[in-house]
Amino acid sequence: MRVLVTGSKGFIAKNLIVRLLESGDSEVSEYSRESGAAQLQAAVRDTDFVVHLAGVNRPPDPAEFGTTNVGFTEELCAALRATGRPIPVIFSSSTQAGMDNPYGSSKRAAEEVIHAYGNQTGAPVYVYRLANVFGKWCRPNYNSVVATFCHNIARGLPIVVNDPSVKLSLAYVDDVVAEFIRILRDGPGNGSGEPLQIPVSYQSTVGELAAQITAFRDSRKSLVTERVGTGLTRALYATYISYCAPDHVMYEIPRHADARGVFVEMLKTPDAGQFSFFTAHPGVTRGGHYHHSKTEKFLVIAGEALFRFRHIITSERFEIRTTGDIPTVVETVPGWAHDITNTGKDEMIVMLWANENFDRERPDTIASRV
Repeated sequence: MRVLVTGSKGFIAKNLIVRLLESGDSEVSEYSRESGAAQLQAAVRDTDFVVHLAGVNRPPDPAEFGTTNVGFTEELCAALRATGRPIPVIFSSSTQAGMDNPYGSSKRAAEEVIHAYGNQTGAPVYVYRLANVFGKWCRPNYNSVVATFCHNIARGLPIVVNDPSVKLSLAYVDDVVAEFIRILRDGPGNGSGEPLQIPVSYQSTVGELAAQITAFRDSRKSLVTERVGTGLTRALYATYISYCAPDHVMYEIPRHADARGVFVEMLKTPDAGQFSFFTAHPGVTRGGHYHHSKTEKFLVIAGEALFRFRHIITSERFEIRTTGDIPTVVETVPGWAHDITNTGKDEMIVMLWANENFDRERPDTIASRV
């Protein structure tokens, strides 16, 4: 499929173009502010679909709302009509198109131009009213509060929160791109005369955003990660990390060393335990304790290990041997004392997951020889 993307230097366009090229079945033509009228004519002649993302929302001169948002849309539609083909169009409008301000009025007028093109040619048109799109490559300190907060907090710069209670409707750029690609892949259909919305959206407040993004920064010290696996928190964390300067994508964590080896806690979770690793020199035994409720998973990633277990009441015993050559998880059992010995000639390295974060006041770790 041949796809023309206008506004190709913008952050939504950048994300879309990368995704289209990843598929390997799309040819992408890019049109930006620096392109000329001749390039537009050539691009529309050779395209199967247009994703119209070009526009301005904070021009130095308010007159640019008309010349760019409306004027260029008219120019684009005229070029599309001249092809004699009903070329489908996806148009990124704004929720402000329903508001009475210069930007909103210009987007509403551009919508009317797009719909007129569709009605006259029979081409399917899809007008999406987007609200507060955020994600990687969005310009900070411009018109996105998420981009500004992520950029500034990640780089130790101040943020300003005038009213933390202000409500926001947010759309993540990956969800926007996924919806556009769905339209491109599924076929144009009949289009729609009604403004469309991205199926996935999030609600938050300015204060909640500031607190969540600040928590991302602070988690490097506490080692307790936020719940970054799903939903808005996942999208915000990906965005936050994308704004870290190259010298801030790494951070040191505490390292505890003694004659046996080292022990390092890497990551803690709010409710699913923590991840660590430790080493042991040849012949060294670590552990020698039991738990009432805590459970652990051990994975030897280098070296040779002997795990020993003893039931604290019956004194029943068993042993397990593992090596880093055959990835094997060994789990501890409540009520069984256990230890691990390096039986090899080289240093042993072991990954460890515990189902709860270590609490010095209630460690649930009772010394007991195996």
